[in-house]
Amino acid sequence: QFQLAQSGGDLVQPGGSLRLSCVVSGLTLDDYAIGWFRQAPGKEREGVSCISTFARTNDETAYYTDSVKGRFTISRDLAKNTVYLQMNSLRPEDTAVYYCAAGLPYWCSRYVQIAGYEYWGQGTQVTVSS
Repeated sequence: QFQLAQSGGDLVQPGGSLRLSCVVSGLTLDDYAIGWFRQAPGKEREGVSCISTFARTNDETAYYTDSVKGRFTISRDLAKNTVYLQMNSLRPEDTAVYYCAAGLPYWCSRYVQIAGYEYWGQGTQVTVSS
């Protein structure tokens, strides 16, 4: 049974930092893409970042949506089967419920699209406010 267990959401002031965690069980992390997505009130869910192993070279690849480039960093610890999203310089517009999700590696691309991600975490609230 596949499970993605999230943690790390919180209330933080603008300019602050948070690290989200996504612990994956029931699948081998290196065989899947893991994406981070978010949904703000009244808005559609959007892609934030994704990470996977590029099959041809066995290199780790990561992509980010434009609004978080330079501020967010996605990483993974294969030994712990955990993916992280380090969020720095947080802005009020980053406020949303954040989700991690797993899909086949080719779904992780520069478009950070939602399509193709089959298994989802429960979501964690991130609120950026003074």
